[in-house]
Amino acid sequence: MIFSSKWSLGFLAALFAMLLSAVLLSAVLLSAVLLSGSVQAETYRELVWDDLIPEDWDPEKALGDINWDSLSDADPRAEEALKRMREVWDSAPAEKSLDNAKVKLAGFVVPLEYKGDEIREFLLVPYFGACIHTPPPPANQIVHVIASKLPANFQPMDPFWVSGTMKLDHSVTDMGFSSYQMVADSIEPFVIPAAAP
Repeated sequence: MIFSSKWSLGFLAALFAMLLSAVLLSAVLLSAVLLSGSVQAETYRELVWDDLIPEDWDPEKALGDINWDSLSDADPRAEEALKRMREVWDSAPAEKSLDNAKVKLAGFVVPLEYKGDEIREFLLVPYFGACIHTPPPPANQIVHVIASKLPANFQPMDPFWVSGTMKLDHSVTDMGFSSYQMVADSIEPFVIPAAAP
């Protein structure tokens, strides 16, 4: 006999039902964990800054009649040319295919809004010093990021990867115009990959 005689068939049936229920519950919980993990592990399309520029946007065409080499800093035409260039750059169009796209983009942080000591909104820009030490790049080279949580080692103007959903949203800030907005799902330090030996 496989079972001890002290266990009744009713007890064994109840034990079997409990074990079966535990196995089924474990399977359901494991499925839920796996499904939530797959939602959390969404894939983001990794972009480079050129991906944010529509193929048909040609700022030089709008400024084509300006002979930059003939202008000196003291020339009033230089001031007018720079004003015209700034207008073209500030109204730079967004790449429509990026609207509502899950993307990942590396860049430098220009702080905009603080909550206490923490930065809540910032501009993500393609090069160090943009908007602070140098004039802002074209609006389609600036992403207005809304962040809920920043890494512990977050320092403004350090390079970071920002992942989230990109929206086409032309906004104006004190630091520059942007053609995009992103609600950040994650922000991670940008680390330059080690060179192969």
